[in-house]
Amino acid sequence: MTFKVLHESLPLSSSYSLRTASFTMGGGPAIVSQNAGFLHLITDTRPWYKNKRILLLNLWVALLLITSSTNGYDGSMMNGLQSISQWETAFNNPTGGKLGLLNAIQNIGSLAAYPFSPYVTDGFGRRPAIFFGAVVMVGATILQTASNSVGMFIGARFLIGFGLTFAASAAPLLVTEIAYPTQRAQATSMYNTLWYLGSIIAAWTTFGTFSLNNSWAWRIPSALQGLPSVMQIFLIWFVPESPRWLVSKGREAEALKTLAYYHANGNANDPLVQYEFEEIRAAIAFDRDVAANVGWVSLFKTPGNRRRMRIILALAFFSQWSGNGLVSYYLNKVFIALGITDNFTQLLINGILNIFNFIVAIVAGFLCDKVGRRRLFMTSTIGMLVFWTLQTACFAVYTEHGSKMAAHAVIAMIFLFYGFYDLAFTPLIVSYTVEILPFSLRAKGFTVFNFAISLSLIFNQYVNPIALAKLGWKYYLVYVAWLIFETVFCYIFIIETKNRSLEETAALFDGDETVKMISEQAAEHAGITHNDEKHSNSSNEKVSTTHIE
Repeated sequence: MTFKVLHESLPLSSSYSLRTASFTMGGGPAIVSQNAGFLHLITDTRPWYKNKRILLLNLWVALLLITSSTNGYDGSMMNGLQSISQWETAFNNPTGGKLGLLNAIQNIGSLAAYPFSPYVTDGFGRRPAIFFGAVVMVGATILQTASNSVGMFIGARFLIGFGLTFAASAAPLLVTEIAYPTQRAQATSMYNTLWYLGSIIAAWTTFGTFSLNNSWAWRIPSALQGLPSVMQIFLIWFVPESPRWLVSKGREAEALKTLAYYHANGNANDPLVQYEFEEIRAAIAFDRDVAANVGWVSLFKTPGNRRRMRIILALAFFSQWSGNGLVSYYLNKVFIALGITDNFTQLLINGILNIFNFIVAIVAGFLCDKVGRRRLFMTSTIGMLVFWTLQTACFAVYTEHGSKMAAHAVIAMIFLFYGFYDLAFTPLIVSYTVEILPFSLRAKGFTVFNFAISLSLIFNQYVNPIALAKLGWKYYLVYVAWLIFETVFCYIFIIETKNRSLEETAALFDGDETVKMISEQAAEHAGITHNDEKHSNSSNEKVSTTHIE
């Protein structure tokens, strides 16, 4: 079986020829792009922070990114609450299946919303979906903070998960669809990275409140979970709607106005804006021609879509089944197994780990276009396999011989394991998923991705505490075998997508002819030259401007 590697020999404004070379399966299906086709169209060379419109756009992007912080806050908060005696007492010291339900119910709530979220996101727009989700989460957070019974707490967490699905299904789509082209990959990579911002805040909040001698030790962390949603309720209508969504609804004038306002300081005739606009139109028209009635079956109907979904579903499960689930929700149980029973020490290590994860993930997110997605995924999986294996060995030595040195080594291995996990599976799983999906399938495909994550989380949250209690360090061997499978899968199937526009990236899975067709149509309708001579002379020509204030 062979795979093809595509090499871009000319910028997209030129005649866009593609050369192909065959490689065996052992080489993996890497797709390499040398240059982004839109880079030569950028005429404003100022740093982004000196461009008021792009600066404003990035502030709106930041408002969308904190949706992920709500999710990260939840995981770390539940981890921290298990080390707060007041919470343990209030809810009758939950263990086993009851503890699993308290953690898993948020994801069960998410599952309940998945059938509806893509229709709200595609039908009413990205912003209304985020607003609705934020309203539900604020109400649920109030209920969670006021809880005086296990049932009330569980009900509140179900609603948090239900609302989060609507916001989290739309926010990363809007980020990737409004971001400035050269910043799209990094901006979208920051979405999942900011999971750790919420996690850090929760970890240090529970660390700061655990010494309170009343129920506010756990009610304060519960209340703070709603803060990002409150901000979104008041500010979401200032955020621009997706130009892709506007074009899909026939509102092309509004889409062009949005692109011009934020990407070219109001110049609707700017070459970059015209190219973006025409490429969006061409890609959406192509999607309509291929599938006039886009339903759930369309996700698996064509070879290109099946290739997309194979990767998307795998990444969803890999992101939760790499061993990280033991640390994300049950770190204190691991600490107890290692003989670390002091609450202060548990919460301190948890807080430091989250800061470490956040720093590594941010660095990796900014490197995604320079290093490439495929290289980051391969480095990540190999590193996780190495340090999880070492962690397993140290855990076994501690269990069998009671060595304190081995216990300390386990903690070090946890940090190193997470360092490699954060290279790819924190910054890239969301950005890679949304960029390889075409617009018509982006909301539904991303919903399937989130659905798969919820399924994997529910499994983790029920199985991990039981298996860890029954098998101890031997349970870690299951993840060693799984990580070997992950490494082989990523080596064979992960495709390189760096330095391409959103429409080009999505079209890669439909073949090089589709990429060529969309790019040429966009260049032709935008009035961009098609040969090197015209391209070289274009810098000397004056471009007419129509400013949008």
